[in-house]
Amino acid sequence: MIPFNKPPYVGTEPEYMMKAISNRKICGDGEFTKKCNTWIEEKTGTSKALLTTSCTQALEMAALLTDIEPGDEVIMPSFTFVSTANAFVMRGARIVFVDIRPDTQNIDEKLIENAITDKTKAIVPVHYAGVGCEMDTILEIGRKHGIRVVEDAAQGVMSTYKGRGLGSLGDFGCYSFHETKNYSMGEGGAILIRNEADIERAEIVREKGTDRSRFLRGQVDKYTWVDCGSSYLPSDINAAYLWAQLEEADKINQDRLASWNMYYERLKPLEEKGILQLPYIPAECEHNAHMFYIKTGSLEERTALTAYLKDAGVGSAFHYVPLHSAPAGERFGVMAGEDRYTTNTYERLLRLPMYYGLTEEEIEKACNRIMEFYK
Repeated sequence: MIPFNKPPYVGTEPEYMMKAISNRKICGDGEFTKKCNTWIEEKTGTSKALLTTSCTQALEMAALLTDIEPGDEVIMPSFTFVSTANAFVMRGARIVFVDIRPDTQNIDEKLIENAITDKTKAIVPVHYAGVGCEMDTILEIGRKHGIRVVEDAAQGVMSTYKGRGLGSLGDFGCYSFHETKNYSMGEGGAILIRNEADIERAEIVREKGTDRSRFLRGQVDKYTWVDCGSSYLPSDINAAYLWAQLEEADKINQDRLASWNMYYERLKPLEEKGILQLPYIPAECEHNAHMFYIKTGSLEERTALTAYLKDAGVGSAFHYVPLHSAPAGERFGVMAGEDRYTTNTYERLLRLPMYYGLTEEEIEKACNRIMEFYK
């Protein structure tokens, strides 16, 4: 069986985890947490990066930092994971869903402005498959209307848009280090803060609403409760696991890109015959091979192909049930405009095995089974 996913592992994780334990500093913001924060800052150019316990909680921090209140509206694609919406729903926001582009599966930047009202507080682009949204346009819309931009870059670590790291372009960016991502700490994430003026409050929100970070730096003689917040710090043991992979980030990235390119070359003949659609990467984007997907002709075709691959020992998965059509989506949000591509993409898209260490033989087997199916 070729699994759909294997969590990344480079071999030095146990050594670093044991060092974290021997440091007698296994709670948040220890040696390895700081190493990871610095790596993200240097890699992306963001003003500040802070590890969190998940990307979900990074998004929750972003909702707090953008001062989302009941009655506010937040614009995002319907084709995304539930955490993108939940983080803002929990603050009382109404979600305004916008259709996606049929080429990148990202939010259609041309539809955002029509969805803006006097209640709009934030725009949340989601970089699907680690391929950047059209950020220049989205950021300009945000500036024009005085609306904050929060990037859901859960899948975007090591990806860029016009040479700039995903997650570093908006007011806030959110990463995931879940076991399904390119770099993992089991459960974990990070929030990226672009503006220097937001850093101190972000530290307070992350530290349960206290100014403990200032206390640890010697800036105040005691720390106390100063704002709304929660406990968003991961254990330094988890950060040690992640640091082992960030040290090898380029190696992991090149390995995944080689797998992605092999899939593309092997399946390209099916696209040229009009049988399948393959991923599209805009010229201004550099992706991280987070996933390789194909788009079949219909839901029935995808269902049959999924079953065929399973019987042949090849794992696969689809993505996402559109949020605007889910029970909670109908309760907490609304679709702005027509759903031309969101549901259609959900019904046709199929993700193939993709992970660090995927072999050429495994990719060849998966592609051969797909070729056989279409014969």
